[in-house]
This record gives sequence, C-alpha cells and structure tokens, in this order.
Amino acid sequence: MIGIVIVSHSAKVAEGVKEMAEQMSQGRVPIAAAGGVDDHTLGTNAERILTALQQAYTPDGVLVLIDLGSAVMSTQMAVEMLPQEQQSRVRLSDAPLVEGAIVAAVESSLDRSLEEVHKAAEAARQMKKIL
Repeated sequence: MIGIVIVSHSAKVAEGVKEMAEQMSQGRVPIAAAGGVDDHTLGTNAERILTALQQAYTPDGVLVLIDLGSAVMSTQMAVEMLPQEQQSRVRLSDAPLVEGAIVAAVESSLDRSLEEVHKAAEAARQMKKIL
C-alpha cells in the first residue's frame, strides 16, 4: 500500500485534504498532513514534512502532493533527511492537491503500485468538474 503525504502552506488546508482523502479510502491508507510553518503561520517546514513522510511511509512507497511551488523545495529537503534506502521510494507529484489526493488515496486502497498511484493522481488534472 502506498502512503500519501499532503503538503500545503496552510495547516488547515493540509488537514482538510487529508480528512477528505481518508474518508474516500475508508481509512485504509496511511495519509499524513504537513501544513504551515507551525499551526498558525502560513508557509512550509521541512521538519514537519519529514515527520509526515515518516508517518505515511510504507515499503511500497509514498506519494507527496504539494500545493504551491515553494513547497517543493521544503519537501525535497525533507526527503533528503530520510535514510537513503527510503528516499528512492518517495515520489513528488505535480497533481492538483485535492483531486490528486483523493484519486491517490482510492488507488492506493486498491493496492496499486507507486507508479500507478502517481499516474492516476496526475491524471486528475484532466478531470472535468463542469460539463
């Protein structure tokens, strides 16, 4: 099973997306949120992201969904803090945060591989909301 990490500049956004993804996967997927510099300050914190990576880590891998570009740098720093053997099992996704997290959670709950979960999450950017 693939773990999922939600990285946002807002702790509330990260927790909200985590809650939605957990509900869609019926709580079967390890999902962690890393939002804000702290619980009250917008921004990202590599140590918070590292903690989330450790919480969601599985030997099958972890997919990280990120809200805005500058969160990528903090996430890359956090990944570099992991043991070498774990770093190769972490994939950063360019998927839309909400839709990607929900699709990733569902795909992970179906025991898809890291590559399959990643592709499905990124395909979520093509989902039409209004026809």
